[in-house]
Parts: sequence; structure tokens; C-alpha cells
Amino acid sequence: MKTTLPKVSEISAKAKWFLIDAEGKTVGKVATEAARRLTGKFRIDFTPHLDLGDGVIIVNAEKVQFTGKKWTDKLYRTHSGYRGNLKEIAAEDLFKKNPARVFELAVAGMLPKNKMKDPRLCRLKIFVGAEHTHTAQKPEVIEIK
Repeated sequence: MKTTLPKVSEISAKAKWFLIDAEGKTVGKVATEAARRLTGKFRIDFTPHLDLGDGVIIVNAEKVQFTGKKWTDKLYRTHSGYRGNLKEIAAEDLFKKNPARVFELAVAGMLPKNKMKDPRLCRLKIFVGAEHTHTAQKPEVIEIK
């Protein structure tokens, strides 16, 4: 008996949304759970060449914690390709500027580096406050220990 894979439109119709409250949690714990949900590796029908992941909503991004001295010692680096144009910013300064960017970079670093990375990151929604605009998706709440 030959089995056929479902169409991409059927897959996206089955996608769920999950809500993660980041208040009092560490960045790494929240980011690993978000990356796991975005890739879809927890699902029974996981297939590596298909994007079967779900959507993730992170709220209270401004109330997150880092462990140890990461606020001052962790550096985010960017380089334009020109000589001498390496820019560094500490985690504390980036967090003051844009708390959601810390989560974007953490989750993006945990996703596989392939063509499916950008569509997966599009399903990641990060909000600074406790309210979000995705109530129509009826997200399931995930508790992180």
C-alpha cells in the first residue's frame, strides 16, 4: 500500500498556536521551547523536509531573566562585511532598546540553518506586555518550569 504525504495547505490548516508567558523565566528555557514548537519535532507526523511546526506567541518579554553575569558579559555582534565594522552590544543594552529582539536572536540561533528558517521565524510572535493580538488563533498555554 502506497502512502502519500499531505498537501502543504492541509498541513498549515492543522497548525496550532501556543502561548508562552516569559515572566520570571530565563531566556534559554523559553527559547528552546519556542524553537521546539516552531520546528514541529514534538509532533508524531514530523517529517524533516516539511515545515510541520506550529505558531508560538511569547508575552511579557520585558520580564525575563538571564542567569549569572550574562546581562553584562553576553555580547551580540554584527558585521557588515567592511573592514573594521564589527559592532557589539551588551545584552543589557539590547534589552533596554528592544526586549523582543533578545528572544528573536535566541530562537533564530536554535533553529536549523536552512530554507525553512525564515517561514518558521514568521510564526514567532513576541509581545512586550501581557496582552497579544492573536486571540483568534486560540493559543494553548504552555507552562515552563
